[in-house]
Amino acid sequence: MNIMNSSINKRLVGNFMLVIIITVLIIEFFLFNAIRDYYYKSVEEILSNQITFSTNLYSRYFSSDTLEDVIIDDVNVFLQHTSAQVQILDRDGTILMDSIGAVHSIDSINTSDVLKAIEGDTGTWIGDVEYDTEPVMAVSHPLIIDGEIVGVLRFISSLRETNLVINGIYQTLLLIGVIVIIISGLVSIFLSNTITQPLREVTTVAEKMADGQLKIRSKKRFNDEIGKLSDTLNYMAEELIKKEQLKNDFISSISHELRTPLTSIKGWAITLKSDKSNDDELLMDGLNIIEKESDRLSTIVDELLDFSRLVSGRITVEKEEMSIIGSIKQIGKQLRPRANDKNIKFDVSFELDLPNIVADENRIKQVLINLLDNALKFTQQGGKVSLEALKDNDNILIKVKDNGSGIHEEDIPYITEKFYKGKNSKANSGLGLSICDEIVKLHGGSIEIKSKLNQGTMVIVSLPIKGVTQ
Repeated sequence: MNIMNSSINKRLVGNFMLVIIITVLIIEFFLFNAIRDYYYKSVEEILSNQITFSTNLYSRYFSSDTLEDVIIDDVNVFLQHTSAQVQILDRDGTILMDSIGAVHSIDSINTSDVLKAIEGDTGTWIGDVEYDTEPVMAVSHPLIIDGEIVGVLRFISSLRETNLVINGIYQTLLLIGVIVIIISGLVSIFLSNTITQPLREVTTVAEKMADGQLKIRSKKRFNDEIGKLSDTLNYMAEELIKKEQLKNDFISSISHELRTPLTSIKGWAITLKSDKSNDDELLMDGLNIIEKESDRLSTIVDELLDFSRLVSGRITVEKEEMSIIGSIKQIGKQLRPRANDKNIKFDVSFELDLPNIVADENRIKQVLINLLDNALKFTQQGGKVSLEALKDNDNILIKVKDNGSGIHEEDIPYITEKFYKGKNSKANSGLGLSICDEIVKLHGGSIEIKSKLNQGTMVIVSLPIKGVTQ
């Protein structure tokens, strides 16, 4: 896990740095070009202003003299207004005068600025010359007399000082860029840690949970994806604890429930086996008890099978149109002998115009039998149990009511939870109501339980008439 976090950290920092370096390089590139263009433009503008002034002065005051005469007698008219190197060329680009007396390997110049000046426009050229180690900038302007170009005036300035200034600025910008990259790198490490550190914490908590420490919790720092991961991890731990508790309750409850009937069956089997008196009454009592305990074991096994399907999500309902009146009549006949045995008054009633419903008839019978079984079990001899069905808008309400021992008020919210037995010692595995609740929910209905201790209980099952789509 540490290797994974380290790898994520390196990738994040690497990606941050790549973006930062590329951004700095692009900005530096544009800044370098902008600064160079600005300073070169400034030099060009100065030379252009100076050369324009000199050519205007020539055209105004020396237009009557030839260009050669002006060079011989009044050349200062071109030199006194600039500190740049001055060249005078004829219309063919031949050098007539050079203010610094530079020796040229060629007699004529055909650079772009000169060619443009010969055509009548001002031209600018940047390049290398033989007599200087630094590049120069040349600005050429036509000398015009009476509308005719008689020559070219050319001002040349070395870019040595300008380049020194530009290079100084370049170095400053490079230094700033390096500083920005370093600072950004440190910030990117910090930002990366703000992402990877919570991941490390979540990973550590997950490892401890995997080791069985389910009570540990991941601390949520931010309301982001990692925060949601922490919430999910904590939720998973809660669910694992619930599953573990459910498993323990299952083992504890079923061990207890199975032990009692098995002990009774084994005890009576031993008693009957060792009895030498051939007492028919004792034999019948033993066989009856063994039969009842076997039935009890069968009920527990059925509940376990339903519970297994419930937990795995495999409990299903096969819905079709059914007569709720017919099912209630059948269940009433089925359970009346048991009520009579306990001297319990058992009333079955229903509205005669109850419509058919869309439901799984066997599952609905299972629910009603379970509820009536509980009612009969917790009602003393001479008590009352009733089963009633009526229509309520789009639902069928089925009420199972008794005046038995009732349920403790604090137990009612939990009575449908798996393995919950409450404080009544007669409770069995604690699965019956949980399975009933799940079956009713699969039909789109609900179960409501009302009870008062020592006064009785009423369970109301609400089922939609048209059913719901699974």
